[in-house]
Amino acid sequence: MIVLKATQEKVLSALQAVAGIVERRHTLPILANVLIRKNGSQVELTTSDLEIQVRTTAELDGDSGSFATTVGARKLIDILRSMPADQTVSLSASQNKLTLQGGKSRFTLQTLPADDFPLVQEAADFGPMFSVPQKTLKLLINQVHFAMAVHDIRYYLNGILFVAEGKSLTLVATDGHRLALAQATLDVEIPKQEVILPRKTVLELQRLLKDEDTAIEMRFAGNQAKFAFSGMEFVTKLVEGKFPDYNRVIPKNHKNAVTLGRAPLLASLQRAAILTSEKFKGVRVNIEPGTLRIASSNAEQEEAKEELEIDYGGDTIEIGFNVTYLIDALTNMSQEMVKIELQDTNSSALITVPEQAGFKYVVMPMRI
Repeated sequence: MIVLKATQEKVLSALQAVAGIVERRHTLPILANVLIRKNGSQVELTTSDLEIQVRTTAELDGDSGSFATTVGARKLIDILRSMPADQTVSLSASQNKLTLQGGKSRFTLQTLPADDFPLVQEAADFGPMFSVPQKTLKLLINQVHFAMAVHDIRYYLNGILFVAEGKSLTLVATDGHRLALAQATLDVEIPKQEVILPRKTVLELQRLLKDEDTAIEMRFAGNQAKFAFSGMEFVTKLVEGKFPDYNRVIPKNHKNAVTLGRAPLLASLQRAAILTSEKFKGVRVNIEPGTLRIASSNAEQEEAKEELEIDYGGDTIEIGFNVTYLIDALTNMSQEMVKIELQDTNSSALITVPEQAGFKYVVMPMRI
């Protein structure tokens, strides 16, 4: 029986939407598969890694009637990728095999029963649904994702804090050395909900969200979050644990502030970074009325010096930073100007964007 028939482009894009979470190596072989479930012309594709489940619905032709099987997701994608985009492909199933045909090409793949596919058990008690435009959430994630920790033993740092309260949605990420916060306004008032989304979920949402005004609907439960957007449904386990009190980390009332062009500052830091030591990545920043200097050196006693003219009349401050932390923040912004607020050599710096009140980036100083 022909399970589905459509152009390579249509089948591939539906598969790629759900295949991002599929691990190449897994203790359960069936988790390398995509669950294909067909009802009439509606085809549902589902993948899972036991903690995250992604499902999309596509309109694809084929025999009427219902059908379900699971087949290796990556293999299917690799085969489809190798075919022309406008070629019509058909998938037909018999016993424990799935045959893919396109033009004069024919592939037979092993399948595993749909009933064996471990679907994520959805929570019963999701809180109220709220939504923002997809491009808003994508922008918020882009502004904070780089500050998430990677494999930190404080597992609650390996993700992003989502706080929805009143009419605002706040995303916060920190790895203990820096913190990024971005905020957007919701259309409706909602009771306070606070969850930590795992790193893998955040990166997958970043990949899937579109730069458009269509909404992404969000609901949170005690240990799960659910997102619906662009014909996709995304269910993920949450990270348990207590996220640090981010409000205490954000400096208030720093008395020295300078506003300068983001691009020239970024370029100077990138050049200085070339001669930092591999291990410490430290740069010295010297700020005085009219001038900002950046200097770096390494174990081979090579050094780089950069100088920028600035409009500044505050205290003279020399402070060290991990240059990667500054570059990450500036690279993930698109605005023309940035504002840097400083107190002294030992206090963390606050970076904000004049035309966007909801963004804050805090970076700890480094001894050099």
